[in-house]
Amino acid sequence: MKKYLLFAVLFVLVLSACGSTAVADPPADLAAGPLELGPSVDVATVNAIKDRDDVLLIDVREQWEYDEKHIPNITLIPLGDIPARMSELPADKEIIITCRSGNRSGQATEFLRQQGFENVHNMEGGIVAWEAAGNPVD
Repeated sequence: MKKYLLFAVLFVLVLSACGSTAVADPPADLAAGPLELGPSVDVATVNAIKDRDDVLLIDVREQWEYDEKHIPNITLIPLGDIPARMSELPADKEIIITCRSGNRSGQATEFLRQQGFENVHNMEGGIVAWEAAGNPVD
């Protein structure tokens, strides 16, 4: 029974992450003031706010993927490590999660929101969209 319940929970998480296509409109003033971000944000918004003191970028890909290329100054916490490392996530910052295409980061965002985090957002399109927009990678 536990096996089926676990499968059902994982299935719902995957479906919710795959079905989440709403992208929040970029805030009018990204340089200052409080951010009002939706559950998902586009790469243009992330690029505009990534250097703010109240924003933390997290990459949930595996180490080898991160080593190939990553957004400069992003923190790596692989998806499988998220549950054990939730205590590292600051409550006083907006947390933007990314991966390769937005699927794993969507799962991480959904999981963290279910755990009570309201300051967590998925970057739509992942590093694929980041690069396609001409943004830098290391």
